Amino acid sequence: MTVNRSGYYKWLHRDINQYERNRSDLAVLIREEHRKHPSYGYHALAKKIRDTTGWIFSDNLCHKVCKHEGIKSKCRHYKYKRTGEEHILYPNIIQNDWTTSFPLQKIVSDMTVIRYRGKPYEWTFFLDTYNNAIIASDVSSRWGDSRPYFNCRNQLLDLLKEEDISEPVYFHTDQGAVYSSTSFNQALVNHNIIRSMSRAGTPTDNPIIESMNGWIKEQIRTDYQINEYENIKDFINEYIHYYNYERPMYKLHYKSPAEFTLSQGFHPTF
Repeated sequence: MTVNRSGYYKWLHRDINQYERNRSDLAVLIREEHRKHPSYGYHALAKKIRDTTGWIFSDNLCHKVCKHEGIKSKCRHYKYKRTGEEHILYPNIIQNDWTTSFPLQKIVSDMTVIRYRGKPYEWTFFLDTYNNAIIASDVSSRWGDSRPYFNCRNQLLDLLKEEDISEPVYFHTDQGAVYSSTSFNQALVNHNIIRSMSRAGTPTDNPIIESMNGWIKEQIRTDYQINEYENIKDFINEYIHYYNYERPMYKLHYKSPAEFTLSQGFHPTF
């Protein structure tokens, strides 16, 4: 290697410089946070370490250390399907325009299935697209149970009344049986809520909540021991509090929904 013996031994016994020491210390912190949150990518890991330690470093340095240490998010991704037909009564008014300027302007909802102690549970929740906050939630062990949808709807109506929202609220969902029912939608008319629906079998028309569904389930799978909780509702309530007040999000510049909302001059509505 054209290196003389004295030069080699001088290099071998050298002191580690400050840059190498920083990378070594950062690697320890990254490994610790990755063990706590295997779903986090390097942006979220960097944000978490900066918040807890006050250490200022770039996301790029965190990425280099993660690459050197073989650390990466354990979340899996999924593919979307082709587009379908619009609903007869509730067309796709949103048209993938998710621009918002204040909370509770555009609300989306969906149901997802999570498993607890070997049993599937249907979890329905409403999401505010302004800050990705979960503003209503309910879970049921009964397959096809409509009660969580109506409970979440009532939570939304109570929230709009409490916040005294006068502007129109857009409420976007898929074409599920409950979302399409007259009994579900008739209560929304008197609260200045404009309905919008995705095209049939087209999750890309509701990308925010579809994406969050996937990330939330992957995070629960990788970061939590859900079966150790006393019951599923205790877990859901604890996770929603973490999600709204602690979970960093790329869309929000790696702030939590609560942090982002406060930074924009609004108070959290959840």
